Amino acid sequence: MKRTLLTTLISVLSGLAGAFLYTQYIYQPTPQEDFSFASNVITEDTPIIRSSEETSSYKKTITNDISSLPSFAEAASASTKSVVYIVTYVKGRYSNRRTWMELFFNTPSQGQSDVAVGSGSGVIFTNDGYIVTNNHVVKGANKIEVIYDKRSYQAKLIGIDPSTDIALLKIEKDNLPAIQIASSKAVRVGDWVLAVGNPFNLTSTVTAGIVSAKGRKIGIMNDVFPIESFIQTDAAINPGNSGGALVNMHGDLVGINTAILSKTGSYAGYGFAVPSDIVAKVVNDLKKYGEVQKAFLGASIKEVDEDIAEKLQLTDIQGVVITKIEGGAAEKNNLKVGDVITSIDNFKIDSEAAYDEQLSYYVPGDKITLSIIRENKEIEKSVVLTNIDGTTNISEKNIYDAKEIGAKFTALSKLEQSKLGLSTGIKIEEVSDNGLIKEMGLKKGMILVSINRYPLEDPKDFSKILSKIRGRVILEIVKKDLSHRYYSYYF
Repeated sequence: MKRTLLTTLISVLSGLAGAFLYTQYIYQPTPQEDFSFASNVITEDTPIIRSSEETSSYKKTITNDISSLPSFAEAASASTKSVVYIVTYVKGRYSNRRTWMELFFNTPSQGQSDVAVGSGSGVIFTNDGYIVTNNHVVKGANKIEVIYDKRSYQAKLIGIDPSTDIALLKIEKDNLPAIQIASSKAVRVGDWVLAVGNPFNLTSTVTAGIVSAKGRKIGIMNDVFPIESFIQTDAAINPGNSGGALVNMHGDLVGINTAILSKTGSYAGYGFAVPSDIVAKVVNDLKKYGEVQKAFLGASIKEVDEDIAEKLQLTDIQGVVITKIEGGAAEKNNLKVGDVITSIDNFKIDSEAAYDEQLSYYVPGDKITLSIIRENKEIEKSVVLTNIDGTTNISEKNIYDAKEIGAKFTALSKLEQSKLGLSTGIKIEEVSDNGLIKEMGLKKGMILVSINRYPLEDPKDFSKILSKIRGRVILEIVKKDLSHRYYSYYF
């Protein structure tokens, strides 16, 4: 028994001694089996022991890394309090079908009620209650509700500008937190921006991105003289963001969010905002005059491309070329078809969007200097810009209120006629909630050219001629997308 125990003990000791000698002098680990911390691979369960000096240095590095990242907290805090929620309402459907005579004489309908049909965002522009939003947010509404700080206010529509899709509202409230306004001209491609609004009815939502491009023209404005020079951003913009704020890192307004480019109707990486400099000009005009005072050169233009540059023998592909003289300043100052405008008051013009944006800052009567290339020679022209009627006066619309048929009309200006290739026409400025015009399916912004081949020249003509017709009525119309149509009716 003793011999057996002794033999077992000697065997165990021999094995331990052999293992020790093998690990010390024979075994060399491969790289895959080296589990040292040289590669800085640390698992969740690995204890880390550092000296006090190492710990201090480590904390400092982490702090520096975090502080170097952009923070949107201050910009969000400054801007969200200046963005409001907007709900629009229209009258409910008519409870009873009415006769043609009742429609013509605009007999009131019974049993109508306000129905909420849309929502969007708005920006507090001044502390005495002026609020900016998009025209398409409030379009067609007979009641506009502004919700701010969990309180509801009924808003008055001060004015609209379809060419920029901007609308100005007013609520009876003072000491509001008006947003700070920055110049959109100072915004650079690559700058951080925030989109603030109420997408999908989620109030006070903030998303971040950068300015992806400037001076974008995307062809969404259904107006005779559209102004499109959008700021493009990849900050998430969705339905309900319309009319909200695009702000810089200080929380200052640089644009009004207006549109998205998407196949689904939701965010797909491309959002567009009206630059704040254009917005400020529109707001000031609407407050002062009730409509935007647009300045015109009196010429149609096209962006210079490779083919045009080759045809005109230009050394550089730059500027916009005049394709048609329509009167006004262009005619008075002997501008010619084929003239290439390269700058306005030393502001470089390299696209149609840049041309439209720069002209949008002026009012009729302003004098500007054009840099022009004509027959490969650089010349300068000083011209005085005119209004839509070709004068330097402040524009005032002569609106005729045809209450008997539920609409308001204005005469078509000479410049509009030239642009559309028309010799006559009147424009629908407003359509009532009920009445013959609404029943006929005619809408605001449509241009009525003729009725049963009778040309319409005066705003009073339409209701006068229509009241005498019995039987078939054929209207020649130019729609808001500038397409020509004929509408047929029987009375």
